[in-house]
Amino acid sequence: MKKIYLLFIALASTVAANAQLSFGHMQNQIPRDQRAINVFDVKKDTAAYKGISVDLGGAFALQFQALNSFNDQRNLTGANAEYRLNNLTNDFNLPNANMTIGAQLADGVRVNLDIYLASRHHHETWVQGGYLQIDKLDFIKKGLLEDVMKYTTIKIGQMENNYGDAHFRRSNNAYTITNPFIGNNIMDAFTTEMGAEIYYNRSSFVSMIGVTNSKLNQNVQEVIPGTATELAPDQNTTISPTILAKLGWDKQIDSDLRIRLTGSYYHTANSSGNLYSSDRAGSRFYSVMTHAGTIGYPSSNILDSESNKDTGRFNPGFGNWATSYMINPFIKYKGFEFFGTLEFASGGDYKGTDDTRNVNQYVGDIVYRFGNHENLYVGAKYNLVDGKLRNSDADAVQVNRFEAAAGWFMTKNILAKLSYVQQNYKNYQQFGNVGGVSMPNDFYGGKFEGLMFEATISF
Repeated sequence: MKKIYLLFIALASTVAANAQLSFGHMQNQIPRDQRAINVFDVKKDTAAYKGISVDLGGAFALQFQALNSFNDQRNLTGANAEYRLNNLTNDFNLPNANMTIGAQLADGVRVNLDIYLASRHHHETWVQGGYLQIDKLDFIKKGLLEDVMKYTTIKIGQMENNYGDAHFRRSNNAYTITNPFIGNNIMDAFTTEMGAEIYYNRSSFVSMIGVTNSKLNQNVQEVIPGTATELAPDQNTTISPTILAKLGWDKQIDSDLRIRLTGSYYHTANSSGNLYSSDRAGSRFYSVMTHAGTIGYPSSNILDSESNKDTGRFNPGFGNWATSYMINPFIKYKGFEFFGTLEFASGGDYKGTDDTRNVNQYVGDIVYRFGNHENLYVGAKYNLVDGKLRNSDADAVQVNRFEAAAGWFMTKNILAKLSYVQQNYKNYQQFGNVGGVSMPNDFYGGKFEGLMFEATISF
């Protein structure tokens, strides 16, 4: 936090030294309040450039959790008894906080920095990512490619990569105001990697092409056999770029009806597979399906909410290569809206030794918004994930979730939500082999359910 305070002091000093510096006058930026709902693309506007301007925003979220976990391992005895699921109490989770710092540097050029002040996985302050957004090339030459840049945006940096439309409706740590529910998708596609994206949006058609270096944590360290940097014998020792693409159509048919349909693509040939495991903030369902032991199956399901941040999620665990496709239909008619996700993911575990494994996800949610400026809503969401954890498994496992929610925008910046959630685990084996030892599986006949309340502020 000391660095943040020093930043504020430096910023205030700059304001005092430069009378032309202003706050809040930003171009081509998606709002961080209720107006951001159902905004899926980079925003182009006609705001005039009025010199260097600074943007400062924040988000805060707090949940009261009343969930209970169950499985069919209730009769475990002896050494296995420690793998009975923990009883969870009804209480508040650790509050979450985000900060956004931005600046308009030139006409059509701005920079953005996203910071997690407090999160489930990291209790200390740390940077999520940042990027440079270019909507005009006038800083090179006045009017350069003006006809092209009218529809084009370029983003460069370590940033939230634009795969699919679902990540625009998910909760990002404390920033939850665009999510009508409390949970994100079970197989949660979200990553921040170093790269660049080029958008071209014109006449209701939307498109994007991007490339990243496939690394969540940046480093230049060489993989050297016989050292701590060496990977497992069958893993890839090189990293290939990740290719991202999106193509779609988004049309406001009339004042009542909007239709949007997009298809997105993600592919990496040599990587550790970051797409479904990179949300370092952590899942919203704290400590579900956990036990007090130190080893679990198929992952370490200890109770510690920081080291075990992904409770309630499903990671397909592709070891070295992966390809994912996401199709997102969206329909809004007056106060009714439907948003869907069809996701088809495939990948491999070991270089040259394992066949491709497939995992699919199907999600649909219906929300009805009503009241003054649609400040009230009710909704329901169903989510199903189906696929094999390993090619050697006889059966595919399934995880499904139903969530019903209601929300109230007290103002455009303040939202209160209440939801009921039930999640079920099917086809998980009673025991699994971990390091050559047979251990009980937490997800055998597993289920968690209950109520959650969340209050969020965003500006």
